[in-house]
Amino acid sequence: MTKDQTRNMRSAMGNFATGITVITTRDADGNARGMTANSFSSVSLEPALVSWCVGSESRLFGLFQEQDYFAVNILHSGQSNLSQLFAGTDDNKFANVRWHSGLHGLPLLDDCPCHFQCQIEHRYPGGDHVILVGRVLEFSNTEMDPLIFHGGQYRQLKTIE
Repeated sequence: MTKDQTRNMRSAMGNFATGITVITTRDADGNARGMTANSFSSVSLEPALVSWCVGSESRLFGLFQEQDYFAVNILHSGQSNLSQLFAGTDDNKFANVRWHSGLHGLPLLDDCPCHFQCQIEHRYPGGDHVILVGRVLEFSNTEMDPLIFHGGQYRQLKTIE
């Protein structure tokens, strides 16, 4: 695709509203690491499988190719600051964030409505991304309005009757 076509494709994809997550893991030295992702999706209930995609240009691409476990932290409507933090390039993202350890030491962000703690089941090449499928080992769920991204902006749900 040309640069214009790529830009237009990105704009068209932005018309699909998505929830926002922070995907976390530990590096080889045990440091908590994470990145913002809006490619999260349910794959299967039996067995419980979820997926998300990591871009080959991402700073954490190699890390997620090496690690066997990851956590999905679904953000609520008041957590756009966390989305922006974990989308940034700061290497010390966990310094001023409240979090705790889950299974296999996975970093779980406090106050998130949902956490999915997963073990890698499959990695599939997908163009300039890798599609990661994880088996859900444990999850938590609290009803809260999700943080939504649409058209390049954070949005809130509106109930339609």
